[in-house]
Amino acid sequence: SCVHTENCFVPVSEIIAVEETELNKKQRNIGRWHKMEKLHAFTVYYVKKARNHRWRCSDVTFWCVDEHLCNQWIQALKELLEMQKSRPKQLLVYINPYGGKRQGKRIYEQKVAPLFSLASISTDVVITEHANHAKDNLLEVNIYKYDGVVCVGGDGMFSEVMHGLIGRMQKDSGIDQNNPKASLVQCNIRIGIIPAGSTDCVCYSTVGISDPVTSALHIIVGDCQPLDVSSVHHNNTFLKYSVSLLGYGFYGDILKDSEKKRWMGPMRYDYSGFKTFLSHHYYEGTIAYQPAKHTHGSPRDKESCRRGCYICKKSEKQLAEQHKECGLKHEEGEEWKVIKGKFLAINAVNMSCACPRSPKGLSPAAHLADGSADLILVRKCSRFDFLRYLVRHTNQDDQFDFPFVDVYRVKCFQFTSKLSEDNESNVMDIGKKRFGQFCRDHPACCCNIVNSTWNCDGETLDSSAIEVRVHCQLIKLFARGIEENCKDEAAYSQSSVEQLL
Repeated sequence: SCVHTENCFVPVSEIIAVEETELNKKQRNIGRWHKMEKLHAFTVYYVKKARNHRWRCSDVTFWCVDEHLCNQWIQALKELLEMQKSRPKQLLVYINPYGGKRQGKRIYEQKVAPLFSLASISTDVVITEHANHAKDNLLEVNIYKYDGVVCVGGDGMFSEVMHGLIGRMQKDSGIDQNNPKASLVQCNIRIGIIPAGSTDCVCYSTVGISDPVTSALHIIVGDCQPLDVSSVHHNNTFLKYSVSLLGYGFYGDILKDSEKKRWMGPMRYDYSGFKTFLSHHYYEGTIAYQPAKHTHGSPRDKESCRRGCYICKKSEKQLAEQHKECGLKHEEGEEWKVIKGKFLAINAVNMSCACPRSPKGLSPAAHLADGSADLILVRKCSRFDFLRYLVRHTNQDDQFDFPFVDVYRVKCFQFTSKLSEDNESNVMDIGKKRFGQFCRDHPACCCNIVNSTWNCDGETLDSSAIEVRVHCQLIKLFARGIEENCKDEAAYSQSSVEQLL
């Protein structure tokens, strides 16, 4: 018999734990049971889904007078949980105590650790003491004894763990990360993100909400979401990996300016954004790219990437077949498209880059795991037109529907500018003739020629001339992609199946 008044159906995959429960006197007096009878009970802890992709830990208690029956139920449910092989048993946890509002340690200890304990997950916790602590540690630690690595912090902390994990996998496989054409080894050790930073774009784009409890529960139930990663090189030297935004011009300038104003906290992005918008710099350069012909989607699609996305699944199969047939030589024979122009912003995104302020993100139809990036070119235009473009990130209108905005789905691209040309002649042989750039609209300033900075997932890159390649599903997260609303879920699953067939 169940003391819960509601009827609820809970799939085994969403049960967190089952525990024997001691009923107190007050509970024993409830119901039609005789007060003198000894009652036996067990509690099932499970995932309760709330609005806006938020998950919570809920529980329901079952009780009866038969001790043997009670124990049978506990044993049967525990055996079912043991069969959930994707669930982690041992995790390595890195906590950034300085990120965001310096709440990482408190959030983990109060909200996450009790849930991991309830689910019988053992953890080794490392409190990071300096930049790159987690990254360096991942190169040395016995990583293979863990079922996953969890980072508590913002996008910067995730980036550090990701670089450490990818670097470790390539090192152990003898792969040179400095070779831009190297086929990288996939990381099968999943990464979990407990959001506790000033920006949590990766978490928001893969779970649908930045909430520590929701993310902890996705880790506990053993969700798995593959993720594309872009490698960024300069002159056969590895610079960085990117999973969300690579931005030159507008977003690069915002980051460069905001770095000097860290004392302002998260407000510095608003201040620097306004200042950068008013300065209205444009940059002249050349971009060469290879279209992502393997993927079935387009940046102008109306449907977003969702849980169980058929486009990501199809792209993975197609890329695997291509690599089996002819490896990476296949790419070199493919046509490169070259674009020259004056740009206010050059953005390459591996995911929508959605966040609470921009619920659709920079590219609403970008896919998490289709082996491509969306390359968005915003050409020189008036301040008013540029403002119209920026405002469209916050509403439902098509943000690419402007004559000065071009968007392409690509699997690799290269960029160079006049200033980077002199000593970097081999960065881009495809563009042949390349240009320099002017600092802004006003002719009086044209003598003051400067480069913009690349913003790579919130960190600046030293070189403006770069070569970028997308690696399909290089890493895996403890996530499942953004789920459809319940009312749409059945229809979406049906349409996905039909399109796969």
